[in-house]
Amino acid sequence: MNTFMNRKASIIIKSLITAATAAILAGYSLSFAQTSEDTLREQVVQTEKAFALSMKDRDFEAFKSFISPEAIFLSSKGTLRGPEQVADWWKRFFDKPQAPFSWEPKTVEVINSGTLALSTGPVFDPDGRQIATFTSIWRLESGGKWHIIFDKGCPGEH
Repeated sequence: MNTFMNRKASIIIKSLITAATAAILAGYSLSFAQTSEDTLREQVVQTEKAFALSMKDRDFEAFKSFISPEAIFLSSKGTLRGPEQVADWWKRFFDKPQAPFSWEPKTVEVINSGTLALSTGPVFDPDGRQIATFTSIWRLESGGKWHIIFDKGCPGEH
């Protein structure tokens, strides 16, 4: 009977250790997921800010570097597909010494897989008055760099 009790106690102890280990690992996993989500969100915020800075700095080459090969921008001209059409349309905004507008992210959300993000926020005229809002979808692409895949400005919505 003593051997049976020792075996049963051993099984119970092993089960408790396994359950405790699983609970600890689950806690670490949740903590890691939250940190990872926050890190990804901050990456997108910084990417959006760098994208906006390319306009302020009048750096058209930097601007183009954020555009995904599969980008779709919705503009007053219509749908712009791919970096060439987007760049051709946006080039006019880089022709003058002063940027015609600026923008900044207000809300950024990243999906659970960490591969897509939405960024939205105000668009300002050169005097700092809000004239529109923008919404962009970013995708984490090869090399771990975020590229814009969808963009839509909404004039007058603020």
